[in-house]
Amino acid sequence: MSLIPTISRRDLLRFTAAGVVGMSPSGWLLPRLAFAADGKPTRRKACIMLHMQGGVSQHHTFTVPDYKAQNQQIDTAVAGVKFCEYFPKLGARMGDICLIRGMSTGNSVHERARVLMHTGYNPNGTVAYPSVGNIGSAELGLSDAELPNFVSVYAGADGLGSGPLHRSVPAYLGPKHAPVPVNDPAKGIENLKTAIGLDAFDESAKLLAEFEAQGQAVRPSAAAAAHLANYRKALQLLHSDKVKAFDLDAEPAEARDAYGKSQFGKSLLLARRLVEAGVPFVEVTLDGWDDHGGAVNNIKRRAAYLDPTLAYLLEDLKQRGLFETTLVVFMSEFGRTPQLADSGYNQTLGAGHYAKAWTTWMAGGGSKGGQVIGKVDAKGGEVTDRPVNAQEFLATMCHALGIDYHKEYLSRENRPMTFLDRGAKPVPEAFS
Repeated sequence: MSLIPTISRRDLLRFTAAGVVGMSPSGWLLPRLAFAADGKPTRRKACIMLHMQGGVSQHHTFTVPDYKAQNQQIDTAVAGVKFCEYFPKLGARMGDICLIRGMSTGNSVHERARVLMHTGYNPNGTVAYPSVGNIGSAELGLSDAELPNFVSVYAGADGLGSGPLHRSVPAYLGPKHAPVPVNDPAKGIENLKTAIGLDAFDESAKLLAEFEAQGQAVRPSAAAAAHLANYRKALQLLHSDKVKAFDLDAEPAEARDAYGKSQFGKSLLLARRLVEAGVPFVEVTLDGWDDHGGAVNNIKRRAAYLDPTLAYLLEDLKQRGLFETTLVVFMSEFGRTPQLADSGYNQTLGAGHYAKAWTTWMAGGGSKGGQVIGKVDAKGGEVTDRPVNAQEFLATMCHALGIDYHKEYLSRENRPMTFLDRGAKPVPEAFS
């Protein structure tokens, strides 16, 4: 399934005439390093958001209630915290992880729940809301940078799909904060090259830019202005050495081997490279988690590459001095059903959609590792202490990243908008 949106035939012909074969539909802005008063570089905050599309079973991963019969429990690096047996390497890094076992959102419809977990709002058909990645682009990016503010990486599909991939819409933030899609981490931004020599391309591009500017002067529009700005950013990236951040072959073989040959592992390596180069928000989507019929065998298969690569990502960020400034988030749209008895196709353990009690986690970025927030009952089906809703979850992410989620933006209708509701607050336990 492709993440790349379509462009019109008219635009394609115009770009082709200018020798441009790799235009991006979104703005490509990169937050550079800020500099502290003492002249030493201070890295801005960044986020790697790991989106497991389809619904991760909490019972086969990180909750594992005492009554659980399908998996063995294993100890983690934190006393009293147990993981499923398939995640020993990640369990050894539990000291870095802030586990949120009290997720409770109430929305168990795939597409709607994905929107809720990305934006904080259930879709209503009249108002579009930006996702947390779009906000990260707007608030953490700088306008004069050469790489994207927000990159969305497709890590493949492993299992049963659950509809279209979630697409973050910048809404009132404007198209320059839309994500730049990468459909294959091994290929980076595909077709980012000229069909002719760079000098000849520059001459053609200059003519096209003049044509675009003339059209904008005669009939100005916000969409045309964004289109022209994006085009110019594409030209900037063509001339930039920073595009090498998308080239996994530039990574030493030892690091490539550590992340493995799976598309997910390559996606994590690309995410680390992009964050290291200064990209503030990278979302990695692994589809296929809609485990109707039961999750045990599917998660055992996925864990073979998930466990070592997730653990190595945290280690790698630490080794490179990026862990304290990079928030790693593991999330999904909801969990799976807790029943042991087979009462129907969607009711067996780990099979059906379940949004009343499920698990996410965060690491790095100033969050406090080695702890579990929230408690569930013996079956893992009810939150008995410290429930966390979608707005609180996103507010916690924003707090870690230093983003004011109550900042006002103006919509096209000059209506003041805030990313989250005025009453939204982060989970303080995640930082203390």
